[in-house]
Amino acid sequence: MTPTQGTHRAVRGAATIAAAAGLVALSATTAAAHVSVSPNSSAAGGFSLLTLSVSHGCDGSPTTRLDMKIPDGINAVTPTVTDGWTVTKVMSTLDTPITDSHGSTITERVSEVVYTAKTPLPDGYRAAFELSMQLPDKAGETLAFPTVQTCERGEAAWIEIPDEGQTEDDLEAPAPAFTITAAAAGEHVADVDTHPTAEPRTAADETTASAAGAVAWAALALGAIGAVLGGLGFARSRRS
Repeated sequence: MTPTQGTHRAVRGAATIAAAAGLVALSATTAAAHVSVSPNSSAAGGFSLLTLSVSHGCDGSPTTRLDMKIPDGINAVTPTVTDGWTVTKVMSTLDTPITDSHGSTITERVSEVVYTAKTPLPDGYRAAFELSMQLPDKAGETLAFPTVQTCERGEAAWIEIPDEGQTEDDLEAPAPAFTITAAAAGEHVADVDTHPTAEPRTAADETTASAAGAVAWAALALGAIGAVLGGLGFARSRRS
């Protein structure tokens, strides 16, 4: 083999390795570059605050809008108002009205939440959106939130749902999703939108408060007496 032939083969081998590495890197980037959802709690039947995030545009084009489909079985959604974005809830009529835990009749549900950018989000920058909702009491079920990302040029439809035997890694544009887990025994699930109320005051609390008030008034009285005596002493010293 001549030196020239050896050099050519070495160059071709290096190019092949580089191309393979590039394909692996591209595949990894494509798999990682998607809209994702993260719940702060996935307990069945509980309230959860979901964070849906996007960190890239459409082939480099800035993001202008996100349309998130809400899974069936979830009727009420409270989206967080996010700086730089407007938010809209799209309502749909239920085929069959239902009665909620308060005895009220529900005839429609939030079927979609739309965030629209006041200023387009540049490619390579992340935005996060929070949605509060009660999860279905169905441990083991996967909740998918198909999302269409609209950009200044083009769009990306993150709406693919794995078939049986597939995983998210098998898809080019997987929908944001997570699996509902079983609630722990005795776990207290609270509505993330509620605010704690003050505990009722007891007789002991009232007694403690009264005693504290008496001590405070006594301290003020002693302070006043001290101020008067000090003033008298200062006056005498001035006269002498």
